[in-house]
Amino acid sequence: MRHLALLAVVAAVAAALAGAQAAYPDRGHGRDKGKAVVFVQTNELNGNHVVVYNRAPNGALSRAGTFATGGNGGAAAPGDESDRLASQGSLVLAKRHSLLIAVNAGSDTVSTFKVRGNRLQLKGVVGSGGQFPASIAVHRDLVYVMNAGNTGIVQGFRIRGHRLRPIAGSARTLGLANGNPPNFLTSPGQVGFTPGGRKLIVTTKASDSHILVFRVRRDGTLSAAPVVNNSATPVPFAFTFSPQGMLVDGEAGMSTVTTYVINRNGTLTDPKSASDGQMALCWIVRAHGFYYVTNTASNNVSGFQVAPDGQPSLIGGSQVLATTNAGPIDMTVSGRYLYVQTGTAGTVDGFRINGDGTLTPIGVVTGLPVGQEGIASN
Repeated sequence: MRHLALLAVVAAVAAALAGAQAAYPDRGHGRDKGKAVVFVQTNELNGNHVVVYNRAPNGALSRAGTFATGGNGGAAAPGDESDRLASQGSLVLAKRHSLLIAVNAGSDTVSTFKVRGNRLQLKGVVGSGGQFPASIAVHRDLVYVMNAGNTGIVQGFRIRGHRLRPIAGSARTLGLANGNPPNFLTSPGQVGFTPGGRKLIVTTKASDSHILVFRVRRDGTLSAAPVVNNSATPVPFAFTFSPQGMLVDGEAGMSTVTTYVINRNGTLTDPKSASDGQMALCWIVRAHGFYYVTNTASNNVSGFQVAPDGQPSLIGGSQVLATTNAGPIDMTVSGRYLYVQTGTAGTVDGFRINGDGTLTPIGVVTGLPVGQEGIASN
């Protein structure tokens, strides 16, 4: 009986740790297991692809293969090559399912790939439930796709056998006033689950500078309408979460990082902001206790720390940690390395994350198309 009790305690602790890791993702934390790879979405208008790169122990990337998604990429109006999809999270790796999920904004579809090391096998292409899919959220087997066109629609799916199955009655409108393709300034920026998966968040960018919070029901559907929160500074774009479960939001209008307490009723309170003094802070990723942002109009990367009370501050007081090629957008972290995708230059710029949060350039991958968008890693 004592052995059984001990096993039960060990199992409970393991489950709690696994839940904490899923709830508070810190990309790049810990040692690598198996082959380290980086996935890059080309977002080509005449045929979308995912390019897979092997990552060497020193962070260098080498091309391993290119795989068609079975759909077309898209371009938001008015055609800014640095940000064709105008979103974060257009390519997502669902690690527990070994499933890579990609949007095809020009075809209004979503593709799923089974991941086998550095090889991909296309398993399915499904309608996105709206127009111009641009961002994906995953929590366990539940997936929501944010469609940016027209009013904006979020559509729910379940992962079943490396494919997505639509959830009946899960579509919800965002109440926006976009066309199709949407204007990249007024289209929604990202969809994402809160830690634990009980709420779904959508940012609306310059449309009305709102952060929408839906309640997630047990059947995977959402509350009929979201709680509408005003952002502390204009143009909420991309977000992640702190270890304390606070929302950490990149807000482009004043190039700020703002944190919010997420209340049970869906309201966001106690905002705390800090600016990096650059232009168009849009994308944000958390890694090794730091928060890195790309400043698309300044062609550089800044970094923040967030205190336990939520107050952001610049790493070392420096406004710029590293310069990039033209049009830095989405980012991913693999091991101790940060990879920055540039839409205008068609590169992936690599940096080593040092112990104090500073960045050291390690090389640039070229040969990707202008207008690429979407990057992920294992």
